Amino acid sequence: MITLSLTEIAGSTHASSSPADVPVTGNVVQDSRLVGAGDLFVAIAGERTDGHRHVAAALAAGAAGALVQDASVPVADGADPSRLVVVPDTVAALGDLARHSLAALRDRRRTDVVAVTGSVGKTTTKDLLIDMLSARGELVAPPGSLNNEVGLPLTVLRAGEQTATLVLEMGADRVGNLTYLTSVAPPDVAIVLAVGRAHLGHFGGIDNVARTKSELVTGLRESGVAVLNLDDPRVAAMASLAPGRVLTFSASGDESADLYATGVDLDAAGRASFTLHAPGGRAEVSLALVGRHHVANALAAAGAALALGEDVDAVATALATAGPRSEHRTAVTELSGDVLLLDDSYNANPDSMRAGLAALESIAPRRRRLAVLGQMLELGDDSAAEHAGLVPELLDRQVVEIVVVGEEAAPLAAAAADAGIRTHDLTGRPAAEIADAVRALLVPGDALLLKGSKGSGVWEVADLLTSDTAATSLPGTPGDGMMPA
Repeated sequence: MITLSLTEIAGSTHASSSPADVPVTGNVVQDSRLVGAGDLFVAIAGERTDGHRHVAAALAAGAAGALVQDASVPVADGADPSRLVVVPDTVAALGDLARHSLAALRDRRRTDVVAVTGSVGKTTTKDLLIDMLSARGELVAPPGSLNNEVGLPLTVLRAGEQTATLVLEMGADRVGNLTYLTSVAPPDVAIVLAVGRAHLGHFGGIDNVARTKSELVTGLRESGVAVLNLDDPRVAAMASLAPGRVLTFSASGDESADLYATGVDLDAAGRASFTLHAPGGRAEVSLALVGRHHVANALAAAGAALALGEDVDAVATALATAGPRSEHRTAVTELSGDVLLLDDSYNANPDSMRAGLAALESIAPRRRRLAVLGQMLELGDDSAAEHAGLVPELLDRQVVEIVVVGEEAAPLAAAAADAGIRTHDLTGRPAAEIADAVRALLVPGDALLLKGSKGSGVWEVADLLTSDTAATSLPGTPGDGMMPA
C-alpha cells in the first residue's frame, strides 16, 4: 500500500474518531496472526470470530492502527484509543480505503487494472494473466480467489508505488456486486468469460446473472477496453454497454472475433494446442493446462495482454509456460498403481462440472473413469434438475463409477444409479472415510475426477489422496516446481 497516515485513513473512511497522525507503512490485514510492524489491522465480525476481540493483540504485535466499528471491546482489552479509526462499518470502510488508495496511486503513476469475471474460469484466467503481464513490472494479484467485498479491497491495498499492473478477480452472487467492486477499482481492461448457472439460487435466473456480469463492463474507465466472449451470446451482447473499445474472442474459431483459435488439439495429457489469430498476427500456442475449456481462458487473457500493448509472440510464449497457480484447479497427480487423479475440487457449478468431466475424458481416453462429485450449492429451485442433469454427461464421458457427497446431490445419486452407473452416496461421512472408500474402488490404470462446490468438502478428500506417499504431481500443476508461489 502507498503510505497513508491514520488521519488520512480516517478522512477517507467516514470515521467518527480523530486518531493519531501515525503512518501506516505496512500492509492492510484482517487476520491478527499475520500482523507485522506498521500494518493496519481491519476488525471484521465474521461467522467464527469477531476481529474486534483481536485488536489489542494486533497493536501489541506492531500494527500502526486498527479500523474498527466498535471501540469498546478493544479499549476494554487495553488498546490505545488514539490508534483506532472508528467507522460505521469496517467492510464498507475497507472498500472506501481501497478506492482512495488506488485513486491516489493512479495520480502518481500509471497502474493498469485488469479485472476478470465470469461464472467459470475466473481464477485460471487470473493466473494466466500473472504470467503474461509480469514482464511489464511489478504485478499485484490475489492468491486463490479473493474476489468479494473483503478480498478485493485487500488485494487493491497491496498495490504500491512500484505497481505497474493490478490483476483482480471480481465475483458476484447478487445483482449489484460488481457495480460496487468496480466502484472500488475501476478497471482499464474488463474480461467477461461466460454467463453460467452459478449462484442461480441468489440471482433468481440466468438473465440476472448476465445483468450482473455486465456491471463489469459498465464499470470500466472511459478509456477502458472490454474483452468479451463472442461464443456466449449473453456476453457478446454486452459490447453495446462498453464505454470504449471492445475486443472479442472465440474458442470455437469464429473468424468475426478479434481473437480466435483454430486447429484445437489435445495431447495425450489433455493439454490443448491451437493457432491463435489476433489483430497483431498469428502464433502457435501450446498450453500447459489440462482441458479444452482452457482455450477460452487463454484467449481472454491474450486479449487483455494485447489491449495493454503486448505482442502476439510474447503472449504465445507466456501461454506455453503458464500453469495453474491456485490449488484444486485441474491439477493432475499420478497415484500409486498408475492411477491418474484430476483435482478440480475448488468449486463447482453445472457448467464447470461438465468441463471437468470433459477434461477427465481428455486425460484418460483409454482408462476406466471414476468421479467423486460433491454437491453444487446455491442453485435454488433448479438444484435437483441441475444435479440430475449431469447424468447424460457422465454417460457420454463413460464414467462408470461415482462417489456422491452432499444432500443437494441426492438427485444426482438417484439418477446415476437408475442409469446404470455404479453409485456410492457417502453424504455425511468424514473426508478420511470417503478417501478410504475411494482408494478401495481404484484399480491400476484408473482415472479419477474430484469436483464439487467448496462447501461439499471434496477438496479435503483430494488433499488426502494427493498426500499419499507415492503421489506425484505431473507437469503443469501446482507444486511441481513449475509455478512460483
